Amino acid sequence: MRVTNLECEAAAITREWSAAGSTIGLVPTMGALHEGHLSLVREAGARCGKVVVSIFVNPSQFGPGEDLGRYPRMLDEDCGLLAGEGADLVFAPTPETVYPRGFSTFVEVTGLTDRLCGASRPGHFRGVTTVCCALFNMIGPDVAVFGEKDFQQLAVVRRMVTDLRLKPEIVQCPIVREADGLAMSSRNTYLSAREREQAAFIYRGLKAVSEAAGEGETVLETLKAVFRNVLSGAPLLSLSYLEAVDPDTLEPAENLDRTVRLLTAVYAGSTRLIDNISLEPPHPSRRTGC
Repeated sequence: MRVTNLECEAAAITREWSAAGSTIGLVPTMGALHEGHLSLVREAGARCGKVVVSIFVNPSQFGPGEDLGRYPRMLDEDCGLLAGEGADLVFAPTPETVYPRGFSTFVEVTGLTDRLCGASRPGHFRGVTTVCCALFNMIGPDVAVFGEKDFQQLAVVRRMVTDLRLKPEIVQCPIVREADGLAMSSRNTYLSAREREQAAFIYRGLKAVSEAAGEGETVLETLKAVFRNVLSGAPLLSLSYLEAVDPDTLEPAENLDRTVRLLTAVYAGSTRLIDNISLEPPHPSRRTGC
């Protein structure tokens, strides 16, 4: 496995691979890798002949007062994990490489970024799409792999790729969870012992919603009340948002008459945790809503 922080070197390596006929998969990350990230690396390896993992804590997607300064940086440990998964190249650019002197161009997807995480994190998705576009141009991947935990990010990046006719196919992978259901996240390390224990209520609430839907409930406000009721049992958690949306447009849905995505952001103390599940319409014989 090769490791570089130089754009010219990474680009030369991937051009050589492409010229030799290899397909290239890219897994963009901010490092502090866990099993969720590694599952994306394995998916890229199953689809492509060569796998590139980028590790870059992107300053343009952090807002004022967010955790840019304390976000975990552990390149040596990350590289050890990636070598064990058979990654071929780790590209770990510096901020000066991604945003050289005079940089003044940003990529912004409108509409999809106005709500949900975008409402409370202005500029966040502009930073995400800008860095992803830059990485796609530097690496030239055939496939880019993202996890479903950041579901809004996934939808925004897919929209950018479609609108700008960018090269990679965007592949989404399921959320990887801890034993108690908490979605794996690099920020889980911020949680105190009590916060970590109560954070499991997030997935517990989502499961309760899924079960209620499976029993025939179709009114989404009623289903959302199920989640809030579960979360009320965890006093260290506070709800930022809970929205049921169309999985492609992220527009709000009112009834479970088609597949929807239920997305939530919850604060555990000062740590913001996100999660989501897919909800399917119940069989007609089990519907209870109008």
